[in-house]
Amino acid sequence: MNATLASTAAAAAPAPATTPQPHPGTASTRPRAPRPRTAPGGPAGTRPRGPAGAHPRTAPPRTLPPHTVFAERLLAVLSGERPVHWMLGHTVGEAYEQLVRIAPETPLRSLGPRPVLRRCSVQVDAGRTAVEAFATIATGPRVRAMAFRLERGADQRWRCAAVELDGLGAGAAPTRHA
Repeated sequence: MNATLASTAAAAAPAPATTPQPHPGTASTRPRAPRPRTAPGGPAGTRPRGPAGAHPRTAPPRTLPPHTVFAERLLAVLSGERPVHWMLGHTVGEAYEQLVRIAPETPLRSLGPRPVLRRCSVQVDAGRTAVEAFATIATGPRVRAMAFRLERGADQRWRCAAVELDGLGAGAAPTRHA
């Protein structure tokens, strides 16, 4: 019975791999390595994960609340990272003129690392058509305050209606902070 198992195992074992011989007249004597399989559109050496044709599972992108998105947008404009006209479709009323007055001084520009949004809190009105937001921004060792108002339009999009930065806002002339 042991002889039967041994002969069956020997028959099932794959034949030893042989080195391919070059064709007569070719210069290379080294065997060529097989090319790695690649995922469609992926870098060389990557393989698709999972069954054929299946895409790997990825977490859905996290959606930020509108007040946080606007705080980041205002930070980009007031730090000089983006131009003021970047906010044209995202403002209503006096907010764009306020940004035009405040932004040229780039009050949130930092000589060190990029300013960072630390916190953004919100107060929502009863009808959920307006939001008063307050943000703290770290510019190096300094912490700055920014307040803004968002209003929801008839098209259900949020737009910035007012901006204040450390007291700079409607009617205030910007001053240069060191």
